[in-house]
Amino acid sequence: MTARQPTQGNSTTTVLGRRLGGELLRLRTAAGMRQPEAAKALTASTTKIAKMEGGWVPMRDPDIRALCALYGVTDPARVGGLLELARIDRERRKAKGWWDEFPDLGDMQEYVTLESAATAVRAWHLTFLPGLLQTPDYVRALRPDEQFVATRVARQRRLFDEPQLSLHVVVYEAALRSLVGDASVMRGQLEHLATMTRRPNVTVQVLPFSAGSHQGMDCAFNIISFGEPGAMDVVYMEIPFSRLWVEGGERAAQHDELFERIAQQALSERESLAFITSLSKEL
Repeated sequence: MTARQPTQGNSTTTVLGRRLGGELLRLRTAAGMRQPEAAKALTASTTKIAKMEGGWVPMRDPDIRALCALYGVTDPARVGGLLELARIDRERRKAKGWWDEFPDLGDMQEYVTLESAATAVRAWHLTFLPGLLQTPDYVRALRPDEQFVATRVARQRRLFDEPQLSLHVVVYEAALRSLVGDASVMRGQLEHLATMTRRPNVTVQVLPFSAGSHQGMDCAFNIISFGEPGAMDVVYMEIPFSRLWVEGGERAAQHDELFERIAQQALSERESLAFITSLSKEL
């Protein structure tokens, strides 16, 4: 449970649980049914249906299959996607991992546990380089807390451990030019970034100032995928003093489209590598 995860008795709502519950709610609404009808199909109470749709409880495969049948959802791929989301949520609720060594993660714990289960992350960053690509010295310059540095380094295992996380990052030029720490820290960071772009599971693009105005100027975000991009996405955003989640639906799809538009405006991978290398040599 994280510092900002709501609780209700012994139940805890999770991002993936809410993502799955929201899908079930949309399917029920589209089928023109009410909660009592869904409850009858499961031989359960309406309270259980409400908890499922609110993401408060882990969901059983038989219940999901029964509800899909009731709502007329027969596409194996769609049903399979819901079952996979439920499986990942069940595992995340009971998972133990490196994050258990860092009790001060607070409301970042839910993010890192999801990142550990993700198949892909797409990230748009405006002012800082993404955490998965930061060097320890860069992290230390941002926040001189050795435990924070250790957690950031631990997160980066996902880029190397099997199955490797697929990472696609678009970085605004400002993030590359902002002097975090001194020149040697920034030079080391840019050299590390150039090295990481050569990994087969990492794509880095730079959006230069010369690209002009664009729709992504007001907010950075991460899109976390648990299957094919777009199928089971959640979006994570950090704003001053808070963190926001977009748990699927139309708003998540809008972020998918926005990321693609930003990536299309950015330099190609080869051009981006040349740009990063040139900046590192200037320091």
